[in-house]
Amino acid sequence: MSREPRLPLLVTTGEPAGIGPELVLMLAAQKRLPPDTVAVGDPQMLAERAARLKLDVDIVTEQHAPENVLRPQLPVWPVTLAAPCMPGVLAPANAAYVIETLEIAVRACLEGQAAGIVTAPLNKGVIIDGGFTGFTGHTEWLRDACGVDEVVMMLATDRALHAQQDGWQGSRDLRVALATTHLPLRQVADAITFERLTRLITLLAEDLTRQFAIASPRIAVCGLNPHAGEEGHLGVEEIETITPAIEHLSAQGIDVRGPYPADTLFTPRHLKKVDAVLAMYHDQGLSVLKYAGFGQAANITLGLPLVRTSVDHGTALDLAGLGVASPESLLVAIDLARRLGDQRAAHAAAAP
Repeated sequence: MSREPRLPLLVTTGEPAGIGPELVLMLAAQKRLPPDTVAVGDPQMLAERAARLKLDVDIVTEQHAPENVLRPQLPVWPVTLAAPCMPGVLAPANAAYVIETLEIAVRACLEGQAAGIVTAPLNKGVIIDGGFTGFTGHTEWLRDACGVDEVVMMLATDRALHAQQDGWQGSRDLRVALATTHLPLRQVADAITFERLTRLITLLAEDLTRQFAIASPRIAVCGLNPHAGEEGHLGVEEIETITPAIEHLSAQGIDVRGPYPADTLFTPRHLKKVDAVLAMYHDQGLSVLKYAGFGQAANITLGLPLVRTSVDHGTALDLAGLGVASPESLLVAIDLARRLGDQRAAHAAAAP
């Protein structure tokens, strides 16, 4: 009996001059790419990169690829580059190509033609130089493309992705969400408002239940300032904004605690008591997470009407075309996207 085909999981290949294209090619060549995973990108560019790296993989653009073939295959939804691409050399002319791969993937998910999106890394600067002047990153672009008001960027190490509420193993298992994402540090304090924090923490709690099957998620919140403000001596944001938001949400029944000094919150004694940490800004949380599990973690966008995961690293232009980059984070992101899709479906089916 033949297996009932699942909706494809789409992997957008990201910046063509970066390592994204070769990571998905590596997984395909190693026969580690899960079934029904489809790349979105330029077939010729992918074939050229495979030849450059001497990867034994066929690029297949047919809707239904032949089965039982000897050579590994990479199914591809084709998008054509605007300009020639050399590994490691950015071309602003290809910015529209990168955006088009995302548009195709989002549209397929919203129309029920795909199970979710895994995004290989892109280069924000070249997207802006290519004419997309308001572009600030995948997370914000997906928020706007899906027509939602708010999303949460969360990264998690591989073991934390598998762990349930009582499954933590210690300080190397982390789920870290961000109150602000790609902002200059000078703008962070102004962006942290009572309204923003209450929206983000509510959304974080809801998606920890919906997508991670944690019935009563426990959330710890970092302070913004050193020592969480030292009772106002090192900053007043904790007193005026963060604590009132936590108290308001606690009264609503959300298990949220803090604010805690970030330099002590990320220790085993504190982490074993919570399911996720909300950091106030990008490097406050992600520096710790990437130290704990770089290459073995994934990025998840919470709050979207679709599943989206990504790698925990950038385009690595200096490694592109050399075949030395590790595909492990991409594999983690692909496996996670499938699990999240299944969990979302189960959660929706169980809803009254």
